[in-house]
Amino acid sequence: MSKAPKLLIVGGGPVGIVSAVAAAQAGFAVELIEAANEIDTRPRASTTHPSTLEMIDRIGLFDRFVAEGLVAREFQFWDRETSTLVATFDHEILRNDTRFPFVVQTEQHKLARMGLDKLREYGVNVRFGVRAVACRQNTDRVLVDAETGEGPETLNADWVIAADGGRSAMRKSLGISFDGYTWPERFVVLTILDDMHAINGYAFRSYFAGTGEWANLFKVAGDDGKGRWRAVFPTAVEETDEEALSDSAAMARLNRLYPLERPYQIVHKNLYAVHQRVAETFRIGRVLLAGDSAHVNNPIGGLGLNFGIHDAMDAVGTLSAVALRGEDPAMLDHYSRRRRFLNVKFVQEQTVANKKRLEEKDTASRQASFDILRTTAADPARARAFLLRSSLIDSVREAAEVA
Repeated sequence: MSKAPKLLIVGGGPVGIVSAVAAAQAGFAVELIEAANEIDTRPRASTTHPSTLEMIDRIGLFDRFVAEGLVAREFQFWDRETSTLVATFDHEILRNDTRFPFVVQTEQHKLARMGLDKLREYGVNVRFGVRAVACRQNTDRVLVDAETGEGPETLNADWVIAADGGRSAMRKSLGISFDGYTWPERFVVLTILDDMHAINGYAFRSYFAGTGEWANLFKVAGDDGKGRWRAVFPTAVEETDEEALSDSAAMARLNRLYPLERPYQIVHKNLYAVHQRVAETFRIGRVLLAGDSAHVNNPIGGLGLNFGIHDAMDAVGTLSAVALRGEDPAMLDHYSRRRRFLNVKFVQEQTVANKKRLEEKDTASRQASFDILRTTAADPARARAFLLRSSLIDSVREAAEVA
């Protein structure tokens, strides 16, 4: 019996962990390394679209994923200037397109944790505190130089999936350019305990367009299951970190969104730079990029992590065909072309358009955008087309046609 090829996963975020689970199930000998000493629990991505739920179900995590999150069938667009609801989109219209006509709000660290539990069932070697710093390869193997608590170490594998984030050491070591730009403003995320649905009927995913300041608002379960809301705002370009994260600025932003007679219950504040970048290629030799190592984008629409999980499943599927079933190695080039093309078309273009829709300052243009949203939501055929694209179902369907 031939020995299973070894697949090294670099990066222990949700994309890397999903890659490892799928690869273990496919029959690879899997090892996963992560630079940090534990799972990152800071508030990050949580919106999981129907297309991605199909994949989470495929690797056996769906039931727990739903149990630890919140089901959100609808999302809304609001006019901040008048505090009025513009349009509501209901995923139920996709009931003939997917088994999961809804979004699930499950924080990404929960997905990572449940994936780790699944990896333990398969006996996968998972190593935290191991930082990949460079890689070398030949026609047969990949050597990954890493730093550990015990000193430097060189790992070897037949194949590597690099899922080590936007600052990917693997991508840099391979000399792959990361083309794109950084937005001049940053995003502030404020996590609150106040129930915004009870306060003003906001859906679990709500988007606010306005002349002065746009906002996103969405609900997550929290680790305690009691629920909390995250509000996302842009900073002013000249605003310092201290100003943006001050209690007074946080409270002012929330009260501009919806004024309360009492203080908001803020439990966490986060500030981060926002990028739109795509790697020049998603593959060199025996190393495939997936997730943030290959692409980053603004979070409006919740597409980045979803597409990263799609990368993971595509990468493992492609490697399974080549390394386990002996199919044409040209499929590896197809992976790179396919993932890059789809990311630009369905993630980069869409997230930029989403941001521009919310930040439009011209009143007439903003109202014209609202009119389009209203008529789209009211027309079943147009609403379905809108949701097929926004939920990345169209991306999955088109993937089969991109060689």
